[in-house]
Amino acid sequence: MNTKEKKEFNVQFWRFLWASTLIGLSACLGNVVDAMIVGNLIDEDSVSAINLSLPFLQFMFTVNMLLATGAGMLVGMELGKKDTRRASYIFVVSMSACLLTGLVLTACGVLIPDVATRLLCDNEQLYQPTYEYLRVTLIGAPAYLLMWGLDTMVSVDGSPRLVSVSILVDNALHLLLDVVFIKYFGWGIEGSAWAAVIGHVVGIAMMAIHFLSKENHLRLVGGRQKPVFGSIISQGAPLAIASICLTVLMFASNKIILSSLGRTGIYAFALCMNLLLIYNLFLGGVCRTIQSLGSIQVGKGDNEAFTLVLRKSFNFITVAMAITCIYVWIWPESIVMLFGANESDMITEGCRALRIFAVSLIPFCYIYTIMIVYKLYNHHHMALFISFALSLTVIPVLWLFSLYAEEWIWYGFLTAYIIEMVAIFVLHKTTHAKFELTENKQ
Repeated sequence: MNTKEKKEFNVQFWRFLWASTLIGLSACLGNVVDAMIVGNLIDEDSVSAINLSLPFLQFMFTVNMLLATGAGMLVGMELGKKDTRRASYIFVVSMSACLLTGLVLTACGVLIPDVATRLLCDNEQLYQPTYEYLRVTLIGAPAYLLMWGLDTMVSVDGSPRLVSVSILVDNALHLLLDVVFIKYFGWGIEGSAWAAVIGHVVGIAMMAIHFLSKENHLRLVGGRQKPVFGSIISQGAPLAIASICLTVLMFASNKIILSSLGRTGIYAFALCMNLLLIYNLFLGGVCRTIQSLGSIQVGKGDNEAFTLVLRKSFNFITVAMAITCIYVWIWPESIVMLFGANESDMITEGCRALRIFAVSLIPFCYIYTIMIVYKLYNHHHMALFISFALSLTVIPVLWLFSLYAEEWIWYGFLTAYIIEMVAIFVLHKTTHAKFELTENKQ
């Protein structure tokens, strides 16, 4: 790669990264500010209710990983090979599967919302707000799945800026309707859930503009094609498994912390989950860039360009996480107060938990990014191992801390992630995995 090519590639990389980071910023602000609005306009228990509903939201995100994120990588590879018909076919299959899954979840929201709520929350004081929030979220499931699926497809098809603008509008409308529905309509926590659904519907409508443009390569294709659904599932499986494990982790962590530390602990954990959203701002931007721009380089077989994508991505995420961690360590109370905390014990526990989580999430972000790298290098066994280990290691460690060292329970996450990093290093060495591009077989 000569000097001119490197310059052009750098421009392309930063265009993808900043667009992807802007997507993460909008989503991050949407979720974090949503929790702030709920905490200040309703109460602390409503913030906890949103956190107790997170396992279901993570489950929907898992479906997206399985049906859309993996498909997005395949679409990127096919576009790199200039096979637009095959890319279009993968797109149609993926989005159809997302829509059908969303409609099944809508039926659950209409028929059995109480069953889902009891599964997530066994605390009577927190049951009602959790039920109200979860029921609306289930009903609006198709909007979540199509929004997340389309942002992957439109980005990889060359319109990351349109995705950025769509998500900005989505989240801005979400926050505006939050205030309107809660403060002026008196809908409470249900108003927050409806605001999110309506924002997603508008975002979907805006991204649909891409398919009317001349730059669009993805069409509604028919005819006979080589079956692709198995390839979509296979490509998305490591990411989906990691997300499934994260769903289990959220569910188990909520149960363990609620039983050990009660309302104070679950509120502090809700703050930590919002801190995770801040880290996801950088993690999401880097992962989207690697998946979109990186998969195109894999399709071309350009090892030098792909290596450059990885080096720049890891440098960016390292600096971003360091700055965030330093801020949280110095001013944790400023974060706690933003979420409407009034009780002194909740403020104290929230500050303590945030400081520890700020460090714990650094190895988590590195591990997650490395999993995607292994997948694109076709080291499927390593990607699958990380998918399982990323979250499931935490549960027994957290449980042991709750039994024998409850006062140190917040260190359970950091301890587990250190164990995982050591295990990944050992497995990498013993399997002699190499970071070299090979022929991509679907």
